[in-house]
This record gives sequence, C-alpha cells and structure tokens, in this order.
Amino acid sequence: VQLEESEGGLVQPGGSLRLFCAGSGSIFSIDVMGWYRQAPGKQPELVATIISDGSPNYGDSVKGRFTISRGYAKNTVALEMITMTPEDTAVYYCNARGHESDGKTFDSWGQGTQVTVSS
Repeated sequence: VQLEESEGGLVQPGGSLRLFCAGSGSIFSIDVMGWYRQAPGKQPELVATIISDGSPNYGDSVKGRFTISRGYAKNTVALEMITMTPEDTAVYYCNARGHESDGKTFDSWGQGTQVTVSS
C-alpha cells in the first residue's frame, strides 16, 4: 500500500493550507487514516486522524484550527489547516492502517511533506 501526499509549502502566520493524501495498492479497507508531524528537534506528534465511521481525532495543539475529512475519492483524506502559526512548521506525514485485499493488515506511511509557517 502506498500513500501519496500533496505538496506542502510556505505559509504566512495566520494563513491556511490544505493537504491531501491518497492511498493506492491492494487496499480492501482503511480503519484509520490521518496525519502526524515532526518538527526539528521534537518528537513526532499526532495532528489528526479519521476512522472508518468518519469520527475525527485531533492533537491538542491543532484543535479548533485544523479539520480532517475524507476526500471525495476513495481512500483519500484531506487536512485543512487555518490560523497557522510558526509552531505548525514541521514535516507532515500521512499514515493509514487497514486491511489489504488478501486479508493482511497494513500500516503505511507517506514520504512526508514540508510545511513552513513564516513571514
């Protein structure tokens, strides 16, 4: 199972950015899909995930500012980020966990995309 992330970018403080992630390969079902991030010198942290019934889960630092949703296409997820701050600067990684067509479980990661919030 492969995950492809949209390109991040440079955002001014207070600005917004949307990220997309699409899964491909022998996916039968996705149980949870979402985003994690890692800033320089810091531990990875949860940004947001969404489970199969559509219920979201957010990291404390992004609650009220970020929104995760299922994409229109199958096996995709979108992350809308608003009111961004320099503390949101990090490499954002897409993650998906579920089952492949042959019944095996998978836990896949994207390559990561850089998001920088700076004036």
